[in-house]
Parts: sequence; structure tokens; C-alpha cells
Amino acid sequence: MNLRRVALVLGLLETFGPISMDLYLPLLPRLAADLGTSESLAQATMSACMLGLALGQLVVGPLSDRLGRRRPLVVGIGGFTALSLVCAATPSIELLLAARFLQGLCGSAGIVIALAVARDLTEGVELVRLLAMLTTVGALAPIVAPVVGGQLAAVMGWRGIFLVLAGIGALLFVLALTGLPESLPPPARRVSGTFGDVGVLLRDRLFLCFLAVGACGGTAFFTYLASISFVVQGSFGLSPQWFSVCFAANAVMSVVGAQVNRAVVRRAGPARMYVLTTTCTALAATAMLATAGWGLALLVPLALVMLVSGGSTSNGSALALAAHGTRAGTAAALLGTSAFAVGPLVAPLVSLNGTSPLSMALTMAAAHTCAAALVWLVVRPRLRAPVGV
Repeated sequence: MNLRRVALVLGLLETFGPISMDLYLPLLPRLAADLGTSESLAQATMSACMLGLALGQLVVGPLSDRLGRRRPLVVGIGGFTALSLVCAATPSIELLLAARFLQGLCGSAGIVIALAVARDLTEGVELVRLLAMLTTVGALAPIVAPVVGGQLAAVMGWRGIFLVLAGIGALLFVLALTGLPESLPPPARRVSGTFGDVGVLLRDRLFLCFLAVGACGGTAFFTYLASISFVVQGSFGLSPQWFSVCFAANAVMSVVGAQVNRAVVRRAGPARMYVLTTTCTALAATAMLATAGWGLALLVPLALVMLVSGGSTSNGSALALAAHGTRAGTAAALLGTSAFAVGPLVAPLVSLNGTSPLSMALTMAAAHTCAAALVWLVVRPRLRAPVGV
């Protein structure tokens, strides 16, 4: 396969998470007003989708180890498209929450299978570099989606945004059918029980550490996603259009961080870069907390968080998958679930008394600091032993 073409396709498939969240971020306050609900419940529509993205990976990942990558992927994308139409027509917040959860279940196929296919094709440092390419392609969605969403907010409501999501799902369905060959031939597929593979992974203490760090990073990132529109538009008084610009700028920082990591990882190694990026992310998040009362100044350390964290995920994923190539789908599912499962539960709790710059900064700083502590106290000593990269 042409790895650049595959990276383009896989990166677009990984956009299910970003487009599901970012496209209607500028309209969250309007959604809450239209459905007569609270800010917390409006944010919970994102939480429901993220929980679906997390739990769905636990189903799709192991299935892809047994059935191949293409069939679960195509079914998932089709379901995502149909449920986007349901979201557009929902009359109540309760039905919207249910539809968003199911939408996430289906959309999880793109996320987990993209990582599994990458592991099918490469390993070691080259896997890090391929994942960095996926990050670059996938980051186009966080750059474009809020900008487009902000402009669409001037001409359509949040229901129209879900119709746009349905159209994007249909395009990705065609792309999966025509642009992604099967990467797991029948002789390489797993015939053992799924629970056996999960048991092997959960007995790997180093892998468990990567799961914990991923959960911390996912909590911080989802808090950012759920809070940033209320902080920028509510606390700082910016318009939806200016919010979109700020959000896109942070996504650009993630792309830059991923590409810097890709450029230096061959020389420094994934383990060293992983320790460095998680540490720097924690320091930048702490600076966010220090500037939480300074208005727009908060956006500077926030951009630094996005920059350094942009190179952390690919290193952690490559290290975690190094010893588990034969069960890459199940391993990718657990990694994805760890990143998606905790944040959707934390973010609505943080905003129960209203969303503020302090609540966002405090949660992000705490999560990234916990991640850095785990890396230094638990992961780093174990990385001194060979881990296949």
C-alpha cells in the first residue's frame, strides 16, 4: 500500500470524533436555549457521544481482529450517517442524548480501526511517524469544523449542523468503500476468544500505565472541548466567529506539535519524546491555571498545551502497541476507550455551577499533572527495558 494515501484515508476516518464535537460547538449555547435546557445538559450531548465513542471501540476493535477491518468500518459509518439525521429531527434533549450516544457507538469504528490498520502496516519508529501523519490529517477537522460551524451558525441552526454531519458521514462511507484495502488478511485474523486477548492486555502492567495516562489526557481534552465555547463566548465576550478562529488556531498548534515530533523521533526515540511531551504539557497546563483570572491571556498557555500534547499521543500509542501487534484491534480499542471514557463524565460535573476559565484550567491542570506523575513514577522506569521501539 502507498502509506501516504493510506495515512490520508485513515486520518479522515479519525475525524469522526472531532467532527461530531467541533462542528456544533459554536451553537451549544443556542441548542440549550432552543431545547429549554441547562448548559450542563447541552454539554452532556457531547458527553453522550463521547461515551458512545469509548464503548463502541470495545466492540468494534475485537471484531476487527476476527472479521477484518473493512466490514465493521463500513457498518459503523453507515450507522453514524443515519443517526445524524435522527439528531437533526429530535424534539427533546432526552432523545438527542440517546441519539448522540448511538451516533458515538457507530462513529467509534473509524477511530479504532484507523489505529489498528496503522499497526497492521508499520511498527516502531515508523509507526510513530505514521501516527503523526494521521494526526496531521485528522487535525484538519478541528481546524475546519469550528470555523465552518461558526460561519454556518449565521445561516442555520444546530439542526442544520447535524444534516451537514450526515452528509459528511455519507462521503466517508464512500471513501471507506473505495479507498481503504483490507489490511488484515484471513490468515492473520484472531480465532481465540476476545476475553482472552483482553486478559493478556490487562495483565501487561506497562500497557495499563499507558491506559491510565490516556485517561488523564482524554479528560483534559474533553474538558477543553466542552468548556471552550462557553469560556470564549460567555466569559470573554467573543462572537461565534471569533471563537472559531481561536479554536482553529489551537488545532494548528496540535498539527505543528505532531510534525515536530515526527521530525525528531528517529533521533530522540519514542520513549524519550513521550516523557518530554507529557511533562511539558503538564507545565503548560499549570501556567493556564496561573493565568485563569487574566482574561484572554489564558489563551497563550492553552495554545502551548495543544502544541506539546500534539506530539504525545502518537508516542504513547506506538509504545503501548509495540508488544501487541497480533491483537492490535483489541489493544487499540482499550487505548481509545481509556481516552474517551472518563472525560465525558468529568466535564458536566465541572460545569454544574457554570463554566468558567478557572474551572476549565483547574481540571486540565489536574489531569495533565496526574499524567506526568504517572509517566515519571511508573512508565519511565519500565521504558528503560526494551519495549519494541
